[in-house]
Amino acid sequence: MPKMKTHKSSVKRFRVSANGKLKRRQAGKKHLNSKKRTKRKRHLRSVVTDKSRLGPKYVEMMGQVK
Repeated sequence: MPKMKTHKSSVKRFRVSANGKLKRRQAGKKHLNSKKRTKRKRHLRSVVTDKSRLGPKYVEMMGQVK
């Protein structure tokens, strides 16, 4: 059986926590920031643990199978 290839865009966008959960940055802070309040931009700065059902699939695609 051939080796499983790593999904490179997932590796660049996500990190895997010690518990095997997916960590990602929040969307919505790249442009059009002048009309957003400081509090909103500050909260968008944080890293979020992904709770969707696709999390384990992305972890597997990144080659982080336990």
